[in-house]
Amino acid sequence: QGPITGVNKDIAVLQCHGDCDPLVPLMFGSLTVEKLKSMINPANVTFRTYSGMMHSSCIEEMMDIKQFIDKHLPPVD
Repeated sequence: QGPITGVNKDIAVLQCHGDCDPLVPLMFGSLTVEKLKSMINPANVTFRTYSGMMHSSCIEEMMDIKQFIDKHLPPVD
């Protein structure tokens, strides 16, 4: 598919990946982020990797996600 048009072309994306993931190799995460960058504004795509993380999550990743949400979503009252 080609680039996304309209409002969604400027959507912010955070993609996270562990560098030791045995189920989804880091190479596939890298390929996915490059595909995303070809479809939407590449400046809005952030790819974070986490050293030693397998197919799971870690505190550092959860903090990055929190910062991303705080930055891009309005606060909930």
